[in-house]
Amino acid sequence: MQFALRRLLALVGASLLCVGFATGATFSNLLKNPNGSDPYMVYTGGYYYLTTTTWTNIQLTRATTLAGLKTATPVTVWTDSAASRAGNFWAPELHFINSRWYIYYTAGTAECCDNQRLHVLQGGSTPLDSYSYAGRLSAEWGIDGTVLRFPNIMYFVWSRFSPNSLQSIYIATLTPPATLGTPHLLSEPTLSWERVGSPVNEGPAAMYHGGNTYLTYSASYCWTTSYQLGLLTYKGSGDPLLAASWAKTGPVFSSANGNLGTGHNGFFQSPDGTEVWNVYHATQVSAGACDGNRYTMAQKVNWNSDGTPNFGTAAALGTVLTGPSGE
Repeated sequence: MQFALRRLLALVGASLLCVGFATGATFSNLLKNPNGSDPYMVYTGGYYYLTTTTWTNIQLTRATTLAGLKTATPVTVWTDSAASRAGNFWAPELHFINSRWYIYYTAGTAECCDNQRLHVLQGGSTPLDSYSYAGRLSAEWGIDGTVLRFPNIMYFVWSRFSPNSLQSIYIATLTPPATLGTPHLLSEPTLSWERVGSPVNEGPAAMYHGGNTYLTYSASYCWTTSYQLGLLTYKGSGDPLLAASWAKTGPVFSSANGNLGTGHNGFFQSPDGTEVWNVYHATQVSAGACDGNRYTMAQKVNWNSDGTPNFGTAAALGTVLTGPSGE
């Protein structure tokens, strides 16, 4: 009897020891397929909220872990019957501004793609509250809008055509929800790695770390395997509206391990706020893809000794990864 009791206590102690040294949640990519294109993610209120391009509506997928997103049922939060914005819904993004959630997105007519414009929906205090149409941001063709925050001012960054007829990154001041200041050219696709298939800069995404501000963007044509990420780093002084205030480097994240066209990304924080994570899309179509054959992936951003971001390489599908800190 005493031996049995000692044996039971030893087993309990070993179990507790294992729990104490547990490394936390794990997951493997991919997170959404098909229609995992142009992903954006936020973590709030104990949930991850994932948006992607679904073409005919705007959906949110919610789960308490990254692994849970694979089986969670998407919720449609917006459709539209207005002919000018009822088709080709692209790149929706959730942003919390002045105690409300907004969704900035691209939409146009049923015919693609000359009529694409930037729009915004106004929601409530949680991401799944009902939304209403809040306005169009520009009368000109434009796609892939995102919000960039500085301490005392808010900006909108998106892709439109420059006077040189190049699809480029532009920036303007933003008065929420839908008032833009004068657009300023921030980046044109002038470098060789930005011009494969066609000269393209699109899909900007803001990232903040260690007091520094960054903008990634997608370069080259998405129907190629050279669709990849470039990086704009704010130099720490100067007007953010001016290209001279930013340094361009790249490519910083490219096709790897069977994941092709690793572009159009977003950033989110781990549940405990200590890590920055990259959510992006890729495809296994050998020539690259711009359609629903792109899937959503996520991995942690690491940091070099000089404080610059290290995006690593896209891990092969099925690789078991440690989940975000705090899961």
